Amino acid sequence: MLNSTQLSYFTFGAYFDTGHLKYLFFTIVVFLYTLTICANLLLVIIICMNRSLHEPMYLFLCSLFVNELFGSTGLFPLMLVQILSDIHTVSAPLCFLQVFSVYYYVSIEFTNLAIMSYDRYLAICCPLQYNTLMTSNKIAMLIALIWLTPFFTVVVTVSLSNSLQLCGININKVYCDNHSIIKLACSDTTVNNVYEYIAASCTVFCPVSLIFYTYTKILKVCFSGSKQTRQKAVSTCSPHLASLLNFSFGVCFEVLQSRFDMNTMPNMLRIFLSLYFLTCPPLFNPLMYGLNLSKIRNICKSLISCEM
Repeated sequence: MLNSTQLSYFTFGAYFDTGHLKYLFFTIVVFLYTLTICANLLLVIIICMNRSLHEPMYLFLCSLFVNELFGSTGLFPLMLVQILSDIHTVSAPLCFLQVFSVYYYVSIEFTNLAIMSYDRYLAICCPLQYNTLMTSNKIAMLIALIWLTPFFTVVVTVSLSNSLQLCGININKVYCDNHSIIKLACSDTTVNNVYEYIAASCTVFCPVSLIFYTYTKILKVCFSGSKQTRQKAVSTCSPHLASLLNFSFGVCFEVLQSRFDMNTMPNMLRIFLSLYFLTCPPLFNPLMYGLNLSKIRNICKSLISCEM
């Protein structure tokens, strides 16, 4: 039996020999990573530099884009190294760092989307009280909540996994995953499994419940309100709902894959879907919001016209 702190490395079992195609895969991943970084960084800079966008909705969006940068950076650099490597190993400290990055990214994403739905609820259902309810102090408090609450939850998750006695080193994925590490344990994992359910309730089910509640209220106002109210709701809520559904699909597949045997599925498809929640939302969200929100779209157009 080995304590995880004594392990020097883990191996990734999902990588397979692709021959010279590995250079093609490497190029595709580099392109996706570069595009993700540029798209999110551009919108973060636009929101920070333009005072007209210093409104609650855009500040919460800025927080979302920063998290996309964080999540992408937690995945892509190590993956690029593994694609070119013939021996798919990762040091134990780096593996646990990636577990922290992935889980922290997921927790922040759900919390951020929940806060954004709460902001839309106040703007649509309580328009006259919006400025009174959503003060600068409250915005700062909510952004702190988005980033600090998941941090402590994930630190405990990683600490519990790091204290396990492990009987193996093979992780059957292309990145480090906490549930895969727990399955390598030969010591009792009851505490880890119970805490994972508690952490999932705090970081997934609670935010999703808040989103469901706020959109129930928003829909009620839309059906009973004016055409202008419905148009405002559609223009500001549709990108948010699309982001939520897109991210939730990826997370749901990853949870199902971790708990059930999906070896009958083609290997490449399984890898792609397991990476979906880490790769598609960071690329999808800046494009979705950049194209749908008129203020951001107009600023982007003016930047492009100035460069031309």
